[in-house]
Amino acid sequence: MAGQSRIVASVVVLALVVGAAASFAASWRPSIAAIAPPRPDTFDPAIVKQGRDLAAIGNCNSCHTVRGGGNYAGGLPVPTPFGTVFSSNITPDGETGIGRWSEEAFVRAMRSGVDRDGRHLYPTFPYDHFTNVSEADDRALYAFLMTREPVHASPPKNELSFPFNYRPLIAGWKLLYLRSADVRSDATKSAEWDRGAYLVEGLAHCGSCHTPRNALGAERANAQFAGGEVDNWHAYALNDASHAPVRWDVDALYAYLRHGWHSDHGTARGPMAEVVSNLASVADSDVRAIAVYMADISAAPERARPADTVVAQSSQGDAPQAHTAGAAIYVAACASCHESKRPLPYGGVNLALSTAIASPDPRNLVNIVLSGVGAVEGERSPIMPGFAASIDDAQMVALLNYLRARFGKPPAWTDLEQTVRDARATQTVSLAAPPDPRDSPDSNQRGKP
Repeated sequence: MAGQSRIVASVVVLALVVGAAASFAASWRPSIAAIAPPRPDTFDPAIVKQGRDLAAIGNCNSCHTVRGGGNYAGGLPVPTPFGTVFSSNITPDGETGIGRWSEEAFVRAMRSGVDRDGRHLYPTFPYDHFTNVSEADDRALYAFLMTREPVHASPPKNELSFPFNYRPLIAGWKLLYLRSADVRSDATKSAEWDRGAYLVEGLAHCGSCHTPRNALGAERANAQFAGGEVDNWHAYALNDASHAPVRWDVDALYAYLRHGWHSDHGTARGPMAEVVSNLASVADSDVRAIAVYMADISAAPERARPADTVVAQSSQGDAPQAHTAGAAIYVAACASCHESKRPLPYGGVNLALSTAIASPDPRNLVNIVLSGVGAVEGERSPIMPGFAASIDDAQMVALLNYLRARFGKPPAWTDLEQTVRDARATQTVSLAAPPDPRDSPDSNQRGKP
């Protein structure tokens, strides 16, 4: 019996050793030799400009620049269900940034999620999308970043619970979810559609926000663009599950992405305002290509009602008597703009057209009512005062219930009290105005302070 026990124990130990060795082999990646930081004047200015536009499409500054910090110097906290990950310094600083990274090391990070030292990067860096970016575009991004101002800054250490702080586990995540393949073109679609697909599925990584995630933090393949969560906002569904009262078409999407608002849909707020801010410097052709692709994804003929029909139907009734308190607040604080019949940007959007009110998630509406909509310097843009200081939680709940009952029509929202409390607790400056579009030579960028 003792001999059999020793044999069983030996087999178990051997299995553990073999498993550990296989795990190590699967997770190990070699380091790539460091280089001397390249001089900015060694890069073709045309390639640098191409990289600048690509960085804007990728919204790189929003994740790699913390307010008060250096441009692209990292340190932005990214909350996840597993803890907080801090963005890395991607300036050409030789010690704390990527100044000693070769082009080969940069491309590997983009396509495989592995840093120069061979460490697996957490997928908060969306390489599950960046693996679709062409090597030519990766090289242009590299040229752009290597010509930025070096900033000596180390981000805080990640705050992840065990075992998620053990990087080799990411190799297993990649085996399950990382697919390295270029975005395929579609012979039945236009070249503009193909370009939009390449940008949306790749560098723009729209699905990172607009797709729900599974228990391991990966995008759910069977629910692409069905809506997601980001920074205490709800990223609306972009597919045929969209709750927008009026269907998005190419022209509406283009105008919204280019200017940050559309009269039939409202105003870009929260993280989406940052996206629009960055797209301001991108070529019209690329913005329209994104709109063409996304309009095709969001096609839903049953919602193809014109805006005036939606508005007319909403005006046929009012909220029930139970919402008189909310109605009084609406008349005093909201109606003068939202029922003025002045179109955006000089009047408020007709609330019958508001996706925030039609959505099953009230967070975006709560955020907007509390923080308002700030003006964009130098542009025609919607404005709205924030009511955080003038409306208490009970009044907010009464107003929200009234808006939902009158303009939204679907079932009432639940647990609004907690939603309002959470929104007040998480308010930041970014809710009130888009961030400064960092490090751009263009003077027409949205969101400048």
